[in-house]
Amino acid sequence: MIRKIKGTMDIFPDEAALFRKIEGVMREEAEKYGYGEIRTPTFESTELFVRGVGDTTDVVQKEMYTFADREEDRSISLRPEGTASVVRAIIENGKCSDPMPLKFYYIISCFRHEKPQAGRSREFFQFGTEMFGSESPAADATAIALAASVLRRLGLTNVKLHLNSIGCKNCRPDYRRALVDYFSSKRECLCENCRARLDKNPLRLLDCKNPDDAKLAASAPRTIDYLCGDCKNSFDQLCRSLDAMGIPYVIDPKIVRGLDYYTGAVFEFIAEGIGAQSTVCGGGRYDGLVESLGGPALSGIGFGMGITRLILAMRELGIAEPQIRRPVLYIAALGEAAQIKAMAIVERLRREGKYAECDIVGRSLKAQMKYANKIGARYTLILGDSEIESGKAPLRNMEDSSQTEVEIDSFEI
Repeated sequence: MIRKIKGTMDIFPDEAALFRKIEGVMREEAEKYGYGEIRTPTFESTELFVRGVGDTTDVVQKEMYTFADREEDRSISLRPEGTASVVRAIIENGKCSDPMPLKFYYIISCFRHEKPQAGRSREFFQFGTEMFGSESPAADATAIALAASVLRRLGLTNVKLHLNSIGCKNCRPDYRRALVDYFSSKRECLCENCRARLDKNPLRLLDCKNPDDAKLAASAPRTIDYLCGDCKNSFDQLCRSLDAMGIPYVIDPKIVRGLDYYTGAVFEFIAEGIGAQSTVCGGGRYDGLVESLGGPALSGIGFGMGITRLILAMRELGIAEPQIRRPVLYIAALGEAAQIKAMAIVERLRREGKYAECDIVGRSLKAQMKYANKIGARYTLILGDSEIESGKAPLRNMEDSSQTEVEIDSFEI
């Protein structure tokens, strides 16, 4: 038997309905905040992610699905995240000269070769937003408010906002030196990955999941203690804006995010009770990314929200039950003429926008009634030769077992 690829999911109708419900909330909230939907290719030039995400990140070094293009001498990769593709799209399509800010959202599949576990799969589903053209902390506050609004609409009361600032190109070098000085004396205690990160990208040491390294990171210098005046003022204004909007948060120096393009404010919404993969949303500012990919100097702020992790967090609270599709009517038909008539009736109801079913596998009347009960039909109509001849049939309410006789060609339900 051919089996699904490790780290992927089969999603059946009841679960897919839950996904659609969540995605519907995401679309409604994003558009309420003035974001429009953007759709980008599932695969891109590998160079886009190497330059955009960062060649020192685990995503680029270890996790991308990369392969050679058969028609051209180039490397292409399945997208591991959404931001780089959106930046490429606005540059390539001349959107950088449009009135600012530009605000986009997307609901996509992403792909990373990681060890599968609860809340982490190799193909995962993500809601993301990107805003370009505003350096104001008000833009950061708007992005965070949108994420908070989605989580609030979904009933997630077990999620907390963690906030930090990792500085800009002016103050980051001082912090980098302090970090290298701190960890250099502890090099022998670091895991192999962190020893390499110390030389290439020391900020990643704060993000290591190794318990021993995490203990060392807990006492490391804090980014917010090395912010320049502009970064400090921006972060303070962001905090005041969140206070004014009634969005609670905690300042968390451990939040640095895992991708190289982040600058300034970064944040995560962290859920309690869903295991190790507890970050349901993460994002921040990336003011140099557009320019690094060949566009103008254009600021950016965005986030990504994992749909599968949201479902885990919702189930922890008992608010993520699969959505059961219930037909308004099931017609139990006996005989060829009755089945043809039943097909005509359900088609009429479907054209009216109603979900209706009838037997198409040749069940007995008893089996049909059992099936109608199993699929949760609100009403059943029993059709046989005598009903066809009289033009009337019994309509049964499956909830209270009451029954009325209706005209089979004109009844409403």
